[in-house]
Amino acid sequence: MRELPPRHAPLKLSASRPIKPLLDYNPPQAPLDIIYGDDDILVLNKPEGLLTVEGKHEDHKDCLEARAIADFPTARIVHRLDMHTSGLIVLALHAGALRHLSRQFELRRTEKSYEALVWGTMIYNEGIIDYPLRCDWDKRPLQMVDWEQGKPCETYYKLIDWKDGVSRVLLCPKTGRSHQLRVHMLALGHPILGDEFYADGEALAASPRLCLHAKKLTVEHPITGAMMTFESAVEF
Repeated sequence: MRELPPRHAPLKLSASRPIKPLLDYNPPQAPLDIIYGDDDILVLNKPEGLLTVEGKHEDHKDCLEARAIADFPTARIVHRLDMHTSGLIVLALHAGALRHLSRQFELRRTEKSYEALVWGTMIYNEGIIDYPLRCDWDKRPLQMVDWEQGKPCETYYKLIDWKDGVSRVLLCPKTGRSHQLRVHMLALGHPILGDEFYADGEALAASPRLCLHAKKLTVEHPITGAMMTFESAVEF
């Protein structure tokens, strides 16, 4: 892993350009991609560009949760993915399942794996990133590394392949902070391709979408207690 930033001061990693509000929200209109469903849980494959839950603006009501409720009226979101992150997400279909699943995420008993394309050829094949993060209040919703005020974060990464100056990596977050994977990869000097918040120049222009996908999710079934693993193909 590369040399850690100084621990005596925050590390400003967020983009210098202004953050544009979400004005042109035009989510994909494909039907729900159902990976699994029973009387207790629903596992969906969220497309890139769709909000997980509705935004504050009137034009931001369309979201994964609303679409799920249209077909499964009792469905409720347990965890979230960023709008531009695609992949697996589990929903509860009743109050008992919601409590059980929420507790699993709170206690970090779930396992999540992501795949990403990042700018540059990584030096090390694998490692652990433990930079603490907090909100960059001047540029919300951006996050930043702060050794004094940041919340503990940990991400395991493993290099899968590389080609033409781009690396494909497996990312396994042990914590679930906002933008954790995006900022941790930026902190290593390898921003995720197409990341409109944290990438710039060639890394931003290299892809029309954020190349981050939640490809694998393991949870304990809230009723049977069985450990269940779901997988979703990476499209980039």
